Amino acid sequence: MVEEQASDRAHRMGQHKAVNVYRMITKGTVEEKIQKLQERKKMLFDSIINESGDVFKKLSWEDLKDILE
Repeated sequence: MVEEQASDRAHRMGQHKAVNVYRMITKGTVEEKIQKLQERKKMLFDSIINESGDVFKKLSWEDLKDILE
């Protein structure tokens, strides 16, 4: 979220041209593992938010542990 906020801020600060944000991550590093974890949590969060009805009935114990890690 912090990186998305930073890229949004770069675009808003009087910038009228397109803004490209590049993120370079090396294979086999902690940053790569963090990136994969962030993507998994974001997909899980988005799927929960987009669901209708009782969200907590649809969550498994594994899903809840993934969110809280």
